[in-house]
Amino acid sequence: MGDADNLAGIIRERAGAAPVRLGLVLGSGLGHMAEAVAGVAIDYADLPGFPHAGVAGHAPKLVIGDLEGVRIAVFGGRAHYYETGRADAMRLPLETLRALGAEALILTNAAGSLRSDIPPGALMLLSDHIDFSGRNPLIGEPSPDRFVPLADAYDPGLRAAMRAAAEAEGVALPEGVYAWFSGPSFETPAEIRAVGILGADAVGMSTVPEVILARFLGLRVAAVSNMTNMAAGLSDESLSHAHTIATAPQGAAKLERVLRRFLRDMA
Repeated sequence: MGDADNLAGIIRERAGAAPVRLGLVLGSGLGHMAEAVAGVAIDYADLPGFPHAGVAGHAPKLVIGDLEGVRIAVFGGRAHYYETGRADAMRLPLETLRALGAEALILTNAAGSLRSDIPPGALMLLSDHIDFSGRNPLIGEPSPDRFVPLADAYDPGLRAAMRAAAEAEGVALPEGVYAWFSGPSFETPAEIRAVGILGADAVGMSTVPEVILARFLGLRVAAVSNMTNMAAGLSDESLSHAHTIATAPQGAAKLERVLRRFLRDMA
């Protein structure tokens, strides 16, 4: 983790030496939440090896500072597998997060719902995932630590705290299984039927590689999906990234409330 240690040094010089308690990765349409952090914003371009995160709806900045009394690191954008063909594209940022002292990671994403009771604008707390893409960010990792157990990939304690925060805010937060497709094309109706049979409740093009990497690095993980559409074949709406960006704010306000309460309870 030499590069990560060097990057952590650069970040400390600009944002202060106090350790970070928590990392937060913002999904499509949620970048505005980084603006709520009282701290220092650093462009990914100023951090050698960080991704460009060149997807509309993502703001490629790392923000270090306080939110609701907790010192956090907010990643305003993520690199997706479909941008580079690399499932480990977020490895260095997460290694850097660990080097900054964090012990936990909260991931958010925009997703398509397979459940009529979790419609667009609703949130879903991830309880598990299906790596439908078949890709893994630890392919090529030489150490025996690559055999990461994922039975409790989504930390039970963090999930309980997230559920409690949602209940306190009056926000519905059902749990479900997220299926990762590589993208960038949207899934076919047949693929949606297939993963539905396998047990998926939502689909998306991110998050799973970061979960695997985070567990490899010893970070506890929780993740929340912001439903922006029903999955292919389950409604008459036309799927597009523009549609994702347009509908993301419906759930983003609720998600921000839940995250703020979660942090207040953690402080």
